[in-house]
Amino acid sequence: MDIKQVLAEAITAAAQKAIAQGAIKAGELPEVLLEVPPQKEFGDFATNFAMQSARSLKCNPRMIAQAVTDNLECAYIEKTEIAGPGFINFYLKQDWMYDMLAHIIAAGENYGNLQNDCQEKIQLEYVSANPTGPLHVGHGRGAAVGSALANLMKAAGYDVTREYYINDAGNQINNLAASVNARYLEELGQQVEFPENGYHGYDIVETAKRIVRIYGDKFLHMDEAERLQQFRTIALKEKLAALKEDLEAFNVHFDVWFSEQSLHDADAIKKACELLRERGYIYEKDGALWLKATEHGDDKDRVVIRDNGIPTYFAADIAYHQNKFARGFDRVINLWGADHHGYIARMKAAVGALGYQPEQLEVLILQMVSLYRNGELVKMSKRTGQSVTLNELIEEVGTDAARFFFVMRSIDSQLDFDLTLAAEKSNENPVYYIQYAHARICSIMRQLQEAGIKAVPAEQLKLNVLTEAGELELIKKLGEYPELIAAAAKERAVHRVAHYVHELAGLFHSFYNQCRILGVDSDVQQSRIALVKAVGHVIRHALGILGVSAPERM
Repeated sequence: MDIKQVLAEAITAAAQKAIAQGAIKAGELPEVLLEVPPQKEFGDFATNFAMQSARSLKCNPRMIAQAVTDNLECAYIEKTEIAGPGFINFYLKQDWMYDMLAHIIAAGENYGNLQNDCQEKIQLEYVSANPTGPLHVGHGRGAAVGSALANLMKAAGYDVTREYYINDAGNQINNLAASVNARYLEELGQQVEFPENGYHGYDIVETAKRIVRIYGDKFLHMDEAERLQQFRTIALKEKLAALKEDLEAFNVHFDVWFSEQSLHDADAIKKACELLRERGYIYEKDGALWLKATEHGDDKDRVVIRDNGIPTYFAADIAYHQNKFARGFDRVINLWGADHHGYIARMKAAVGALGYQPEQLEVLILQMVSLYRNGELVKMSKRTGQSVTLNELIEEVGTDAARFFFVMRSIDSQLDFDLTLAAEKSNENPVYYIQYAHARICSIMRQLQEAGIKAVPAEQLKLNVLTEAGELELIKKLGEYPELIAAAAKERAVHRVAHYVHELAGLFHSFYNQCRILGVDSDVQQSRIALVKAVGHVIRHALGILGVSAPERM
């Protein structure tokens, strides 16, 4: 039961009745928006419907408000008040909360899983880091947010496919092979100049050591081009396997791993450019091929094929996005780092040139992550002197804390990650505070089982005995959950789920300190058991969306 929907329908019906009576003029009625007033004395809900409809109904807002309240028919409304220029404040009977709680209890484990009329087939691409080294904390934020967003949208009823784009073609892979080659030769005592654009990470050295350990000097006397091709294959396979392992350990899963090399193998990049040329969006200048990106909103045209005949990264991205839409996706959502902000306009221009609507491509930008330990900025890994890896972060604070801290801030704000707080087992640590609430609920259930107290069937509950302020606040909060899921999914705002479950945990801790379950009246006890179970489910559901565990003991 959605009380806002019930009230919105009652308001619309009252306005239509008032128009039919001639109390107000006929006109188009706006969507009814309801908000919870900032202060309880202004009621349970309020709407500015009268002000919104004043222009179309050509009527004074207070007159509209009066006509609406005179014709309202809703069993849950105790009284209404008209305030200011025409706000309508609604004061509800407590029955609505009991009916809502009964609905929540009946829904059980499905509460929070919504149906959605949206028929779009959506692809969500995130992380897509080059498989040339370990994931760092910036990738970690993208991984946590992307996977949580996929979970959120699925819970909200969207058809979502999670995809990772493997950058396994181009210079970065050639540089990977060259870097491994140099380290391999060094391991075998050869003097070698390290490639100018090579990768200096400790993982490259480890890869070279493993090759020596397994193959010895097998590749030493091989033609360099052949040796580089062998190392390209070995290193890419190893890096990709490690990357997948790290993401799995971070509760990040993909439905599709898409290879960039497959685009080259299928000649898809050339075909995409030919299609754009046929559509009149490609021209030649200075021996290169250019996309008329300015015709689709970009600030300048872009090179797709260089004068040496080699495609740009942009050309590969065009072919990739053409492939996405060709696979039947109606909407493509890309989660990119802040350094890719300038790339959005050209990619949307390419989508438009391909014959799709630029709005079908949605790009979410993740701001940077800064690590702090004991109040001081952490720039480099203690172990390697290089960027802090995702694995090192997990070792220090754990997967749950890392994921929660990554998602608890809006993606458009820079994240200051407090390593000291994330490692704490205290109520100051938000993820610990939430998980402790769930563990408390599980402890209550164990105590009831040990005492031989069984929950009665839902139809036997007398929920109207729940009259304590802490109980009512919990019920109201539980009732907000479906709307929160729908709105957060629509806004692509996973941080709203994190804030909600933290607030719910706080209300539960207050309830726990105020309301006993053992040693109270049987009807009160059974209703509180049902309420606590409902809270436990919602905490688990929300943490599940965020990719965070809900422990039974702490």
